[in-house]
Amino acid sequence: MTRKTSFPPVVAPDTRVLILGSLPGERSLAVGRYYAHPQNRFWHLIGHVIGIDLVPLGYEARLAALLRAKVGLWDTVASARRQGSLDASIREAEPTALRELTASLPELRAVGFNGKTSAGIGMPQLAGRGLALVSLPSSSPAHAAMPLAEKEKLWSALGEFLR
Repeated sequence: MTRKTSFPPVVAPDTRVLILGSLPGERSLAVGRYYAHPQNRFWHLIGHVIGIDLVPLGYEARLAALLRAKVGLWDTVASARRQGSLDASIREAEPTALRELTASLPELRAVGFNGKTSAGIGMPQLAGRGLALVSLPSSSPAHAAMPLAEKEKLWSALGEFLR
């Protein structure tokens, strides 16, 4: 089982909301882009939060739109061994430097955790740091049981931290 490594954070000094996944899936790792699997609903969900349809945009335009909206991206797992893309297959996980990153973002108000694995790894690291910690339903195609409209409603809670 090969060791997989996360991407660098996508943030700006004025980031107010940081969205954390666990570890990029196989498709994302192959192309070097966050949320690259076409069935992953991340770009739809965060676009709903910021009021911009991100799905038809190119990757760089998506990232630029997030940063303009004061939204950042990263992961809770810096590296791990994993067969395939499922979080349940993550082994020997090394966490990212969440405390250090969040301490470097003076405008940060909230951290959204995209899925249970991300929340389970990241919430303990950031507890008691004065940030709103928001557990979100996973945008992954592996977690399609919850209707999209329900996910949109739960993800929309992030909007209050961007106003």
